[in-house]
Amino acid sequence: MAKPFRFGVVAGTAGSAAEWVARARRVEELGYATLLIPDTSFTFAPMVALAAAAAATTTLRVGTWVLAPTRNAVMLAHEAATLDYLSGGRFELGLGAGRDGVEGDYRTLGVPVPSAGARVEQLALAIATVRARWLAPDMAPKPVQKPGPPIVVAGSGPRVLGLAAREADVVALGVSPMEDEAAVSARLDRIRDAAGARFGQLEIAGSLLVVGDKANPYMLKRLGTTPADLMRLGSASAIGGSLDEMCDQLRARRDRLGISYIAAPEDVIDQLAPVVERLSGR
Repeated sequence: MAKPFRFGVVAGTAGSAAEWVARARRVEELGYATLLIPDTSFTFAPMVALAAAAAATTTLRVGTWVLAPTRNAVMLAHEAATLDYLSGGRFELGLGAGRDGVEGDYRTLGVPVPSAGARVEQLALAIATVRARWLAPDMAPKPVQKPGPPIVVAGSGPRVLGLAAREADVVALGVSPMEDEAAVSARLDRIRDAAGARFGQLEIAGSLLVVGDKANPYMLKRLGTTPADLMRLGSASAIGGSLDEMCDQLRARRDRLGISYIAAPEDVIDQLAPVVERLSGR
C-alpha cells in the first residue's frame, strides 16, 4: 500500500538569524513536513541551525540531508537525542556515505580519505552505534521518539542502498536530475531485494529539483541544462504543467516507484506549495 505524501524543504543558509527563523516559520506555514539541511562546508552547521528552526516552530520536523560519516558516532547520538528531546520529538537523522567531492571534507578535518567501501562500513557502524546509544541506560537525555528518531539513509550505489534497505527507516534515492524513471526503478529493485520482508515498512524519498519553470539555478548551471530540457528528458526529479498535472505526475511516480517523501530546494517552495497543500497526507 502506498504511503501518504509528505514534503521537505532543503535549505542551509540565510542572511541573518532572523531570516533563518522566518524561513523556518514560512516553511511550516506552507504545510511542508520537514526542514532539511545538507552537510557541507558552505552551509550552516546542521545541528545548530536545526535547533534554532525547531525552537521557532511548533509542528515542523527538522532533519539532516545528510551527514557524511566524519563524526564521532557516540557524540552524534548524544546530539541527535538532545535535538529530538528539545524539539519534542521532531528530529530525523539523515546519514550517507559521502556525496561527490566528500574528499574535501576529510582533508578539512586533516584525516585520510577512506575508500567508498570503507565509508559504507563507517556508515553501517555509525547506524549501529547511534541506535545502541539511544537505548543505553546511561543515555541522557533520552530521545522523545521511540526507539529513537527515524534514520534516513541516502545513496545511489548498490552497497549503500543495500545497507539502507536493511537498516534505514527512510531510503533517500541519490538520483541525478539527468536520470529518468527507468534508472530509479533499477535502484528500487536493489532496495526491494535487499529489504526482503521489511520493504513495505520503508519510506522512499526522492529529490524534486524542477517545478514548472523553476529550479535551483546553481544546479542548472552545473548541469548545463534547463527545466524544459529536464521535462523533455523525463527526469525523475522534475514535474511541470498545471496543478492537476503536477499532482498526477507525483501520484503516478509513487504508484510506479513508491516515492512518497519529496525533498525540494528552497528555490521552488512557492511553486510547489499548491501541490503540498493538495497532496500532503494523502
